[in-house]
Amino acid sequence: MAERSFTKEVQQLLAEPGTVFHGEGILAVTKALLECGVGYVAGYQGSPISHLMDVLADAQPILQQLGVHFESSASEATAAATLSASVMYPIRGAVTWKSTVGTNVASDALANLASGGVTGGALIIIGEDYGEGSSIMQERSHAFAMKSQIWLLDPRPNLPAIVKAVHDGFELSEASHTPVMLELRVRSCHLHGSFVTQANRPPAFTLKQALETPVRDTSRIVLPPASYLHEHEKILDRWPAAVRFIKERGLNEFFDGDLNDIGIVMLGGMYNNVMRAMMAYDMADIYGKSRIPLYVMNVAYPVIDEEIQRFCEGKKAILVIEEGQPEYHEQAIHTVLGRAQIRTTVHGKDMLPQAGEYTVQTLKRGLQAFLSKYHPAGLAKPVSLGMPVKPSQAVQQAGAVIEQVKTQVSGAAQAQAAVAAMTRLAAPELATVVPARPPGFCVGCPERPIFSAMTLVQQDLGMHHISADIGCHLFAAMPPFHLGATTMGYGLGASSAAAMNVEAGKRSISVMGDGGFWHNGLASGIGNAVFNKADGVIVIVDNNYSAATGGQDLLSSRSQKDNRSMQHPIEAAVRGVGVAWVKTVDYTYDVNHMRDVLNDALTTDYQGPKVVIAQSECMLNKQRRVKPQIAEAVKSGERVVKEKFGVDASVCSGDHACMRLSGCPSLTLKNSGDPLKPDPVAHVDDGCVACGHCGEVADAAVLCPSFYRIEWVRNAGTVEKWFHRLQQTVVTWMQRLQQRSLHARALYQDFSA
Repeated sequence: MAERSFTKEVQQLLAEPGTVFHGEGILAVTKALLECGVGYVAGYQGSPISHLMDVLADAQPILQQLGVHFESSASEATAAATLSASVMYPIRGAVTWKSTVGTNVASDALANLASGGVTGGALIIIGEDYGEGSSIMQERSHAFAMKSQIWLLDPRPNLPAIVKAVHDGFELSEASHTPVMLELRVRSCHLHGSFVTQANRPPAFTLKQALETPVRDTSRIVLPPASYLHEHEKILDRWPAAVRFIKERGLNEFFDGDLNDIGIVMLGGMYNNVMRAMMAYDMADIYGKSRIPLYVMNVAYPVIDEEIQRFCEGKKAILVIEEGQPEYHEQAIHTVLGRAQIRTTVHGKDMLPQAGEYTVQTLKRGLQAFLSKYHPAGLAKPVSLGMPVKPSQAVQQAGAVIEQVKTQVSGAAQAQAAVAAMTRLAAPELATVVPARPPGFCVGCPERPIFSAMTLVQQDLGMHHISADIGCHLFAAMPPFHLGATTMGYGLGASSAAAMNVEAGKRSISVMGDGGFWHNGLASGIGNAVFNKADGVIVIVDNNYSAATGGQDLLSSRSQKDNRSMQHPIEAAVRGVGVAWVKTVDYTYDVNHMRDVLNDALTTDYQGPKVVIAQSECMLNKQRRVKPQIAEAVKSGERVVKEKFGVDASVCSGDHACMRLSGCPSLTLKNSGDPLKPDPVAHVDDGCVACGHCGEVADAAVLCPSFYRIEWVRNAGTVEKWFHRLQQTVVTWMQRLQQRSLHARALYQDFSA
């Protein structure tokens, strides 16, 4: 079960040629693949590219009609290796994954693919997860492209440009016999727009033909002496072919302007933000007309020397807009201009931040620094840089800091220091008003009780070294659990504890999810622990799906599908590589049982790896599955019972230990309603999904008995309704009796006084 369904949207993939296609960026990419006659598609899900995998899965009937093979790969390395079908055969293939972490995993296969080269077009669709919305370390794919001589496309963020880039990518790959990366940033993946469709094409050469007429060419295999020749082939043959194709097809774009003595060079993916920033200074309009000449590099790599020289000739200065470090393009442009003896001043990281996402506000400041030096008249119009109209004291302080910096430095250093000072003091008022919002588990998440139990175990046995892993369970590193010392990669939780395999008074604990287990953990974590006789404890969180990447199915998922084989237990796989001590907890919400199993694993006399498999379905996916069923049942008049937990304010002690051991977002505070209890009491809000964890953890920690469960019955039967009215009558009578008693007691006290 994926995060969302594209069953309705994929019908647009059958649109007639010349139709105006409306939809999301990811859907447009899928349509473009079909228009290009792709023969096979594979990939591994992950933000921001997960939806492409979901679209392809929902479009299986359409793909099959065209003869396109699609499969969800076990890892990014598997996906990259799939492109080997395009090495010997003229078949177009595409793969996709989240970068840069996915490209790390795939780098071995990519290096071999790029070395030998390809015959059919090979397109690698990269979900570039960079910026403040990212979930990974801040790196870019550019270095991988340079390392392996893979051409990198970074199209302007609009649907026609993205669709064109897919077409261009395949043709560029075939023209230069080189795999091509198509980089799609977060916003490009999810923007909406329209483009005019072309006809879908079945593969010109099919996988079936490849199987029936096999071809061998040892010069494409990365073995000496061929591997030595591949490097020369890349530089002397493939690179010139790529440059020639890029120039002839005009993949990079030039936009004229009347301010011919200056210019801006940018990557295609930055185009929208740059234009918005320029509009603030009347340097561009909403139709894309710019007063400053622009060179838009839709091909991020290779850099086309002749185009750089042509653009910079006769200009006093250019501003290079490139996110992140190192400044590959700025350095390359310096080299190109230096060799050509063109004396254009190149600005970039001296006027823009060296690191971080280039938002519109950030670009406004960089553009302001550039224009103030080379076209001051462009700053005549007052421009808001995201500040309030009436500056607050904090903003005034920020301005004072910038003025102070300006008196200390000059030139380019002045602009850079001013930008850095403003960045540090951005929206300082919010720091004291808006509380920090660290990432955390969803309401009802079955992983929360695992770490509640782990916390309780450590209260008894002391702190342990815990190696974490990529996935939802990494949220345990945040409050209220504070568990986990390191995380090294997807499925590498157990591997991260490998160095801790020494005799000591405590055992190490490592955690991995079922997604990470099947991706990498079985061999590199469990197998490694068996091989090296590790004595630590490995907790495998089995929530039925690859939950962190959007809820996709796994080998161990419980569902049934015709095109996939699932329901393969993790316990069988673990025992298959030699683990003897394995215990499965099939209901993680039982905190007492979870605690006892963890305690047993940490204290047993058994020497060797100990694996605890903690099973319960991902609550997000469960709610996606169950809510439509409940809604349909209510609509059809069936009896439906909804459970919810609550806290008796009169019993709650106000200790809030339940929150410290749970952290559920549906647990909050409210006024006790009792003037003699000034401290707030615990409260369960309407987000509760009745997982029962709050009550379980309260019981396991021997806390208060204030939690209760209620049942809300929809479409109740006649007897049930009669009994409910009887209950209400009795309760009302008892409440009135109590009120009369209290009133009589008050009168007696007044009479006595």
